[in-house]
Amino acid sequence: MKFDTPAGTNPIDQGKVVGRPTPRIDGPLKTSGRAPYAYERHDVAENAAYGVIVHAGIAKGRLNALHLDEAKAAPGVVTIVTADTAGKLGKGNMNTAKLLGGPEIDHYHQAIALVVAETFEQARAAANLVRADYARGQGKYDLEAALPGAPPVPDPNANDGKGPKIDKVGDFERFFASAPVKLDQKYTTPDQSHAMMEPFATIAAWKGDELTVWTSNQMINWTKGDLAKTLGLPKEKVRLDSPYVGGGFGGKLFLRADAVMAALGARQAGRPVKVTIARPMMANNATHRPATIQRIRIGCDKDGTITAIAHESGSGDLPGGGPETAVSQTKLLYAGAHRMTAMKLAVLDLPEGNAMRAPGEAPGLMALEIAMDEMAEKLGMDPVQFRIKNDTMVDPEKPERKFSQRHLVQCLNDGAQRFGWSRRNAKPAQVRDGRWLVGMGVASGFRNNMNQKSAARVGIDKQGMVTVATDMTDIGTGTYTIVAQTAAEMMGVPIDSVNVLLGDSSFPVSAGSGGQWGGNSSTAGVYAACMKLREAVAQKLGFNATDVTFANGKVTSGNRSADLKDAAGLSAEETMEYGDLAKQYQQSTFAGHFVEVGVDAYTGEIRIRRMLAVCDAGRIINPTSARSQVIGAMTMGVGAALMEELAVDKRFGFFVNHDLATYEVPVHADIPHQEVVFLDYPDDTTSPMKAKGVGELGLCGVGAAIANAIYNATGVRVRDYPITLEKHLAKLPMVA
Repeated sequence: MKFDTPAGTNPIDQGKVVGRPTPRIDGPLKTSGRAPYAYERHDVAENAAYGVIVHAGIAKGRLNALHLDEAKAAPGVVTIVTADTAGKLGKGNMNTAKLLGGPEIDHYHQAIALVVAETFEQARAAANLVRADYARGQGKYDLEAALPGAPPVPDPNANDGKGPKIDKVGDFERFFASAPVKLDQKYTTPDQSHAMMEPFATIAAWKGDELTVWTSNQMINWTKGDLAKTLGLPKEKVRLDSPYVGGGFGGKLFLRADAVMAALGARQAGRPVKVTIARPMMANNATHRPATIQRIRIGCDKDGTITAIAHESGSGDLPGGGPETAVSQTKLLYAGAHRMTAMKLAVLDLPEGNAMRAPGEAPGLMALEIAMDEMAEKLGMDPVQFRIKNDTMVDPEKPERKFSQRHLVQCLNDGAQRFGWSRRNAKPAQVRDGRWLVGMGVASGFRNNMNQKSAARVGIDKQGMVTVATDMTDIGTGTYTIVAQTAAEMMGVPIDSVNVLLGDSSFPVSAGSGGQWGGNSSTAGVYAACMKLREAVAQKLGFNATDVTFANGKVTSGNRSADLKDAAGLSAEETMEYGDLAKQYQQSTFAGHFVEVGVDAYTGEIRIRRMLAVCDAGRIINPTSARSQVIGAMTMGVGAALMEELAVDKRFGFFVNHDLATYEVPVHADIPHQEVVFLDYPDDTTSPMKAKGVGELGLCGVGAAIANAIYNATGVRVRDYPITLEKHLAKLPMVA
């Protein structure tokens, strides 16, 4: 099925199941421990051995020798995999660094060996006996030092990365220079870790030349292809199974070392092998969100109209990597006739930088939305009203291209009213609650909508149960439930009459979970399969397919009806593909984020007191799970603003704080009351579901709203994230 014209009225619009708050159908399994995650699949591979990865102790250089004799002689050791024994390996299309190092080392904690033993404890003990001789190379680990000589690069998300390296509209330099009110500031965001609950984990088993991996992965088809390419196998010889994923945030979009090393270990050992990457190794072994250094310039007329806006960002990555696209939202979020965006990419020998929840927009808005507040203060305008004044209903770079829908002004107005913004004192450091300095902050949220081709198979059994199969994944986001809701709505059955099968590469290829595209795209694929099945059911039961309804487990046309189960045995597979509506219309999601903080006047301790997000994201398929997505993202925003930072050892090229004892993330005690409001504006240009996505929108802008609230509370402006005590304590107002 091809979606190339705006959706008219369709069965989803009934709203009997879709759009209703619905408890997650996988909840009972997860809360009772019956939902097996990758490392817990004790039912799938008998006599599995355990593998423990040996990680590189240098960031750049050469592995001269691995001394394995002591490890091989250790109790329980079955085999040891190295680059010498693994045979020729390829590299996945989406991997920047190779996943097994040797002799060349690409980054710190790169896998260099796998010790396989009868038990995990034996494998871990033997891995500690492996000794490596290195020739350490000279690496680059300092972003600030590397950026001045780094080249500008085009936006990889625009025109397939073939656009201009410096994107200009109008004459920014001239109009900025002549603007009566100007802002020119630098902002920095640090490297950050995904820090998902479930680590990278895989069980691998061979049957002849066919490989099955039970793994933790967001994108089944991508990873199946890259695993096949890495091992030199035909793609059809590889199967991935990932029905439950304990979080990913983009870190599990791609093939990682656990899957490759488990497959190599199983092949060499001649039996199944299970591998997990230990928590302290994940930050350096896997991908992370790269640090950015950003410069924002805004020129305004005295009435607050933006006449010139520029956003430049620099980030780093391994050779062959890409930039953190922190300027993306600035191309679309606010009006302004004269514009410039640019990115520079430095080559660094740190671990690979890649997608992390809301790549680009999350760190980009952390800078842009502080700049908007700073400009509002220069103008003497309310920050909410300054944003509203510069709203636009068209793509500022291509004014002929309208937004499909855009309700940012309503997000900001409704949020301001609900949050009590009128009670905010515009003068900083004026509001006290005992020892606490209290302030409010606001920021706009923005994330583009993206559609991905997605397929599903739907069938009916003798009991009238509807079964949906798709390789779509549930990374804790509620995919099982929204897929079931879609099928229930389409086939006219209650949700408990739908069985959902996910995460197996033998199922039809879906959109996968990432980029905020998963919910809308995967359910659109289910919609397409159900439409095809409805036609088959009508034909089998002798109904006119154009005049048939599916409701209450029955199929009805005119005064005649039949039970859905009378069509038992029928199934249909279909793919939802997309035309060029996304080119005709700018499809985006918007939010207004509001935060209240307290800052201890004596110690500088920062406490979040209240948070509100008002979101404009098309039809919300399940408000219950959507709210969970947004409050989780808001919590991530607290971490990004106040505590999360991978500290770089610039001498030896690694992230020092690579465990959860030293890489701090928010806990329950850090998070206060959170409120989420969804505007009800189904978008008929995005898919038959008329939905978009909220999983990343909930993060975009939160960090800046917190930073702006801290400034309002204290009068201290911090432009270097995270906002930790040493950055503002000495500047706090004097305490009498």
